[in-house]
Amino acid sequence: MNTETRSEVHALVDRLPAAQLAALETILKSMLDPLSRKLALAPADDEPFTDEDRKAVAEAEEWRKHNEPIPLESVLADLGLTMADWETMAKTPLPEENGSRSA
Repeated sequence: MNTETRSEVHALVDRLPAAQLAALETILKSMLDPLSRKLALAPADDEPFTDEDRKAVAEAEEWRKHNEPIPLESVLADLGLTMADWETMAKTPLPEENGSRSA
């Protein structure tokens, strides 16, 4: 991007009211964060909610009545990972995002 374009964008941002500025902040962050970008570009879930889905949710709700939730840290530890690993993975672009592909 050339300097002139960058200046024009800054000038436009400076003219935005607070509500639109907050929305723009969200958009810009999603453009810069790989995970947010993927989520924003993901297709809508158009699969129907089936009886099997309802049964699975009911079973999970019943389990939750009698058990404490399993912390993410515990799940990661079972996989030999830490929260730092999890955060790093969230920020690491997928191969198709950084131009390299594994065969």
